[in-house]
Amino acid sequence: MSKNHSARLFLRPTALALALGLAAAGSVQAQSNASGVVFGRVSAGQGSTVHLQNVDTGLSRDIAVDAEGRYRAASLPVGRYTVSLMRDGATVSTRESVSVQVGTGTDVSFVTDAATAANAATLEGIQVTGNTLPAIDVSSVDSRTVLTAEQLQKLPIARDVTSAALLAPGAVGGDSRYGNVASFGGASAAENQYYINGYSVTNALTGLGLISLPYDAIEQQQIFTGGYGAEYGRSTGGVVNMITKRGGNTWKAGGQVIYTPEALRDSPRDIYLTNGQIFRDRHKNKSWTTEYSAYISGPLIKDKLFLYATGDFIRTEGFTRGNTSNATDANYTNKTNRYLAKIDWNISDNHLLELTGFSDKTTEQNDIYGYDYATGTRGAYRGSLYTKNYGTAGATPGGDVYIGKYTGYLTDDLTVNALYGNSVTRHAQTVDSAGGECPLVSGSFLENGKATFPPNCYLQGQLLAPGAQDKTHGWRLDVEYRLGDHDLRAGLDNQTLASFSGNAYEGPDSGRANGGSYYWVYGDASKDGKVNGFPDVALPPGGRYAQRVYYYAASSVKTIQEAQFIEDHWQVNDRWLAYLGLRNEQFKNINGAGDVYVKQRHQLAPRLGLTWDVFGDSSLKVYGNAGRYHLAIPSNVAVRAASGSYFLRQFGTFDSIDPVTGIPVGFVPNGREYASNGHDGSNPDSRTIAAKGMDAYYQDEYILGFDKQLGSEWVVGAKATHRKLKSSIDDFCDSRAFSNWGERNGVDMSNAVISGCYLFNPGKNNTFQVDMDGKGSFRDVTLTKADFTNNGIGFPDLKRKYYALNLYAEKQFDTKWYAKFDYVFSRSYGNSEGMLKSDIGQRDPSVTQDWDAPEIMVGGNGPLPNDRKHQFKAYGFYQMTPEWLFSANLVVASGRPVNCIGMAPGDPIQYGAAYFYCDGKLSKRGSRGRLPWTEQLNIGAEWRPAFASHKLGFNVDVFNVFSQQRETSVIEVGENAVGVPVATYKRANSYSDPRYFRFSVRYDL
Repeated sequence: MSKNHSARLFLRPTALALALGLAAAGSVQAQSNASGVVFGRVSAGQGSTVHLQNVDTGLSRDIAVDAEGRYRAASLPVGRYTVSLMRDGATVSTRESVSVQVGTGTDVSFVTDAATAANAATLEGIQVTGNTLPAIDVSSVDSRTVLTAEQLQKLPIARDVTSAALLAPGAVGGDSRYGNVASFGGASAAENQYYINGYSVTNALTGLGLISLPYDAIEQQQIFTGGYGAEYGRSTGGVVNMITKRGGNTWKAGGQVIYTPEALRDSPRDIYLTNGQIFRDRHKNKSWTTEYSAYISGPLIKDKLFLYATGDFIRTEGFTRGNTSNATDANYTNKTNRYLAKIDWNISDNHLLELTGFSDKTTEQNDIYGYDYATGTRGAYRGSLYTKNYGTAGATPGGDVYIGKYTGYLTDDLTVNALYGNSVTRHAQTVDSAGGECPLVSGSFLENGKATFPPNCYLQGQLLAPGAQDKTHGWRLDVEYRLGDHDLRAGLDNQTLASFSGNAYEGPDSGRANGGSYYWVYGDASKDGKVNGFPDVALPPGGRYAQRVYYYAASSVKTIQEAQFIEDHWQVNDRWLAYLGLRNEQFKNINGAGDVYVKQRHQLAPRLGLTWDVFGDSSLKVYGNAGRYHLAIPSNVAVRAASGSYFLRQFGTFDSIDPVTGIPVGFVPNGREYASNGHDGSNPDSRTIAAKGMDAYYQDEYILGFDKQLGSEWVVGAKATHRKLKSSIDDFCDSRAFSNWGERNGVDMSNAVISGCYLFNPGKNNTFQVDMDGKGSFRDVTLTKADFTNNGIGFPDLKRKYYALNLYAEKQFDTKWYAKFDYVFSRSYGNSEGMLKSDIGQRDPSVTQDWDAPEIMVGGNGPLPNDRKHQFKAYGFYQMTPEWLFSANLVVASGRPVNCIGMAPGDPIQYGAAYFYCDGKLSKRGSRGRLPWTEQLNIGAEWRPAFASHKLGFNVDVFNVFSQQRETSVIEVGENAVGVPVATYKRANSYSDPRYFRFSVRYDL
């Protein structure tokens, strides 16, 4: 619709609502991560002031219209507003139920060709109701999905933050071995940031997962999949930003009961080895869940002080049977309690204070019994395992969080936001074994051509160190100022993450000073009995062996993250908006000895964007942006790589195996004890941990797209994205590079002290400080690609590229139905997934097995684990009558690539099965095909009977309607530590969840 056409309609009251919804030449605007903006244009002579009033809290602001007819109300709390145009104290026109979304600009313009006295008089007193604002935000250059509380309640998805985030285009579930986590834009699942009310609640130790909140407390959930502004950093994946509900002037309360019955849950698939041998019987692995939730909100002082409080109380009981190598039955009880309380104080219309406190605590109790696969009978009670605030890979950390935020509208053009928050998370993992002290036992060996798994009585194997906890505190200060056509914003954003963490293994005390236990690994010896990297080991050719391993690592570590940013939204003219931003970040990592081992300054991240309102009416938007995004080294790196830890291995032979504990009887060491990668317990000198002046982990991104409004209800669009990881941080563990440097430069390195592993920037020249004589005589040693090269094999350039084309169509809710359709074609390829290594489920962000030595990277270029070529998502709901609502969510995606990881000829770096080789031949990344496509349909129905005034709701949701169970992850290691093929190769790690039903009853007063 052209401007002229909209002007003619403006004089007709029947068309006034549409005219007010059309975007004028969009005003400059910026949005914070916890509020939104209303902006627009006013035709000359219509009015001089715009009055905004929050429908629920009464908060009001009066914004003067400038000389060019523009106005802008920044940092508005999300919610519903009435927006009125005023002239000489009288209301000219009013727009009701204007929805303000987090981080979004909402255009409410009052535009005519000419505001004559006659037509101005015609407009006076007209009250416009309904929300018909344009769906296209012409003032933004980023890529985001915003889900409202209404959508989250109506859509048939699991009640957690990750499940909602996976609705965003390009988002895929991470490897199951990392828990319930998401990958955005090809990045690893440890590269995201999560915010609640403006404060970061990302896992403080590893970056995997978040401290969560009661699900119904979410008012809006915003998922950035790219192009976000300079206020955001510390992410090369996605940003998930949640704003909680708040109280208003009307007291409200409600509650619900949600029940997921075991009887209506399909049995999960059993897991078999590729030779047909049963690995895990899962047909009885089922559970039931009951969830109770309630809320209350209202005014403590009308128009001034408001309360919102809610809680979720979730209990799950179930049964799980272990695999044949750990044959157990377990009955478990999982309890999750989440609380949230929020106080909003409108000190005045110009000064707001928000206080939020919430708690997320999860405990799990497992009672474990033995199980005999041969007879199919349950054995004796083995003991119990208790876990608090941990979950799979620590991706559900839990904790207590407190946030305070102040907003000051000092003038119409000057706004100040200040925020402070802190969190405390305490973790626990303990065992009470009925069999006494039982060590971890793993591996297998062939006996009469059949894989044999030794018995065991351990309950968990690896345990958290006692006293594990995380603490964070942080603050940010933002100042916004409007200057003519420029909306300027600057801020400070600081956060400190401190953790005590580590691991030891279950079992009898090793007798070593640090305690801990040995664990045991069984296997088959090679034909010649030799083990590369262990020159004094000579095992019986083709016989069995046992490997005794001592591992212990625990320390207090800290990461300090500071940033400053400045940005300008510049309204170049009526149809062009330019965004210019710059973020400067500093990262400091501190090890267990309290020493700074990595310090990165002046990590500059420019952000540029441009949006074109093609017709000047918000019906067609073309936009593009380019930006750089940094990520700090996670704190977990210091636990092993930068602090004293033990990882000692010793091979040996044995006479027999204890039938209860699985410990080898008559173990005879064969060769000496070796420290893997130098982990011999000594505390490394902070100068020998990382390369000097390392670049931070960073990625460049480019996006080009358009949005087009079709009619008054549909919006379609397309977006192309390209991401390139420019710098990574990982560790290498290859002393040969220093010897090569010495030979090249004629320097004697025979007395130099070379650490086991160093953090560095892969694929680049790196400078290290080396103690040349063991007496503290340090000098700089710059290693080049040539130095890293041995026998013609050197490190490749770092490579992780992602490109995607997203096509979408969205229908706005019209009191009847809402729907959104997304298709994404994408490729994620290179030689490094990033922070994680999903190929083997390695849980050490930024210190993966990749890059330990050049040979391990041979054949490593190809499709990466988070590569899904095709994704189709469709979700929506249909309000058939005021009583009945139906909903659906469909996800169809192609499978991830499959590798074969095994032994390279000669095992050149003594890593065993860790190379892209199998059967002695190169097996390039992704060359073993792909996992099957997955298709999952969830449906839901809700009945709100008229006799209860639609306040009472009955819901039923069916997840995975067709109970399709496809492999989503498999074992990709095809050989054992001495190069012998293993029967576990391509054995499923996980399948998509089978069909289950969820019932709920909800009542809102």
